[in-house]
Amino acid sequence: MEVIKTDIEGVVIIRPRIFADARGYFFESFSKREFDEQVRPVDFVQDNESMSHRGVMRGLHFQLPPFAQSKLVRCVKGRVLDVAVDIRKGSPTYGKHVAVELSEENHLQFFIPRGFAHGFAVLSDIAVFQYKCDNYYAPQADGGISIADPTLGIDWQIDPQHAILSEKDLRHALLKDFDSPFDINTDLYAR
Repeated sequence: MEVIKTDIEGVVIIRPRIFADARGYFFESFSKREFDEQVRPVDFVQDNESMSHRGVMRGLHFQLPPFAQSKLVRCVKGRVLDVAVDIRKGSPTYGKHVAVELSEENHLQFFIPRGFAHGFAVLSDIAVFQYKCDNYYAPQADGGISIADPTLGIDWQIDPQHAILSEKDLRHALLKDFDSPFDINTDLYAR
């Protein structure tokens, strides 16, 4: 696998090594050994999958400590614009984001550490999205930042005002009104 660094330390894009021939293709979608060596040690404990239609936007989500999650995400059908926003107090990149298009054609994966809000916009007719988490989901720890916050400067490639959002996602705060429980000076990776 090839690990592509982004403008925010710890947030990386992963390009798998694809073996293609007349039959189709094969690739390792995850190797703990390689991930631990090339990205950072992580113990994923839960796999999730969602299916969404064109125009759906999900996010920007995170789990509050002590239920914070790192995620390794990919789109196995269709294509999405996937975004991670740094919400760690004291971070030199606080409020900044990384965006990457994930698709069934490019097979890219995106690693989002704890201390980041995460969301995506569906750019194809349907998208099947899969992700690994390093902590179990806890509904009481749900948190979010408004996907339509203009101060984030995210080009979602669709208009958030015309997007399909859940009721929960419509109620998320703007970044300026959010008191982050994450701090760059704490060990976000400890359980």
